[in-house]
Amino acid sequence: MEIRPPFEKEGIYVDDRTLHVIGPRYIAMVANALSSETRAKILAYISQRPADLEEIARAVGQSKANISSQIRKLENVSIVRSRYAPGGRGIKKIVELNVDRIVFHLRIPRRGEQ
Repeated sequence: MEIRPPFEKEGIYVDDRTLHVIGPRYIAMVANALSSETRAKILAYISQRPADLEEIARAVGQSKANISSQIRKLENVSIVRSRYAPGGRGIKKIVELNVDRIVFHLRIPRRGEQ
């Protein structure tokens, strides 16, 4: 089965919970975001359910500040998204997966190509 990108230019696109990564620059950006064991642990943890930074930090064994930095890298390439909710002491940041699948497209289809 051939998977074709729904887009005809380089970039990072989310379509139906699939992250389409098209072009060398964007492939490198997403690959870099995925190239950390800590970020892989974060993704595994939040794949079960959304979680706040403090909960993720405890689960992964890292500081909340480090987790916040790691989350930003994943947000920058649209792998995760965050929202804010009331917490026991102010507002807390809730992180969840934005996509269920990542597809790297090595070739950009030309307009009209099937």
